[in-house]
Amino acid sequence: MTQLTSVDDALALVLSRIVPVGNEEVSIEEADGRVLAEAAEATVDLPPFPSSSMDGYAVRAADTPTSSGPLQIVAHVAAGRPTPLRLEAGAAIGIATGGVVPEGADAVVPLELVEVAGRALMIPTAVALNANIRARGGDVTAGTPIAAAAEVVTPSLLAALAASGVATVRCVRRPSVAIVTTGTELRAAGEPLAPGQIYESNGPMLAALFRRAGAVVSLTRAVADDPDAHRVALGAAVAAADIVVTSGGVSVGPHDLVRPTLADLGVSEVFWGVSMRPGKPLLFACRERTLVFGLPGNPVSSLVGALLFVVPAIRGLQRLSPGPHFGRGVAAVDIPARPERDDFPRAVIQAGEDGPALVPLRGQESHMIVASARADAIVRVPAGSAAILAGAPVDYLRLDGSSIGV
Repeated sequence: MTQLTSVDDALALVLSRIVPVGNEEVSIEEADGRVLAEAAEATVDLPPFPSSSMDGYAVRAADTPTSSGPLQIVAHVAAGRPTPLRLEAGAAIGIATGGVVPEGADAVVPLELVEVAGRALMIPTAVALNANIRARGGDVTAGTPIAAAAEVVTPSLLAALAASGVATVRCVRRPSVAIVTTGTELRAAGEPLAPGQIYESNGPMLAALFRRAGAVVSLTRAVADDPDAHRVALGAAVAAADIVVTSGGVSVGPHDLVRPTLADLGVSEVFWGVSMRPGKPLLFACRERTLVFGLPGNPVSSLVGALLFVVPAIRGLQRLSPGPHFGRGVAAVDIPARPERDDFPRAVIQAGEDGPALVPLRGQESHMIVASARADAIVRVPAGSAAILAGAPVDYLRLDGSSIGV
């Protein structure tokens, strides 16, 4: 009988084989979601000049209020069109939001607080020094770090980088993941089904999950249960990708060809069989720096194995904290444990008095992917003879991928 590897030991073996991928220069337009390999610094002061935060008039604060007589409006400044004039005593210059505050001005008074008659400007109340003026470098100064290495570029960070004049950033290369689904019985959605055939769902599911983790994914679908077909598909995948993920064909039946084919291709098996349910017949192997995962063909088993082992590998290759990043909630009902294996039942997350409350679904069979679509998470139930009682703490992973970016 094959000795099963514990979930924790299996994850440790996977992470010990990770060699981070290299770096590449990325334009700011393509940087969303990428992992920075180096810190990024502002190239300019932001704002790069004193600017108005209001539509109004640039004035000298000492000239307000104008109880002794109006100020003379001598020019107008639009954003991007500064005036060469210096503001002198008794004068005012109209200014738009974002416009360069003219030399000599030390305040901006908003439009709604003034009275205008032709070129005469009346300001009833005093204006504070530097009112409504954004100081040069008030947000950031040139040379100041904006983002650190290993930080993920978000839309808001992307805006900060672009505004600070950063045109390109040094990023970790996206890991390449080749998915190979196997099974003569599989057909793509939309094709007619012959007797004994089913639609293939693991490929799209895994591709979506791995892309959310930051990978570049290629997908070879429905490789027939034929040694030559397996050798061609797996040989190409192992030669080209950082990570190869197969679906199906890793058990012990006569048509389970993944393990012997990988061995023929010089891929060294690290472990086969994990003490977990679902997903026990899971394979992990390596050839040089390429990591190979053989996931079971049952959709839920494939999903659980991908969340626990493949996604952490993808994150580790990008120098991110690999995870898996479990949340902490409470059991809404008693959850039975299995004495010999960790169990990962699918569950719905409900709002509870003490935080998220996890309610396992009925129908936990590993082929029931449609039933699993109603679930929000998988719950980790450690092997043991005692059930997790209602109200007790539990660890869970979200199925929508929102835990990936932790």
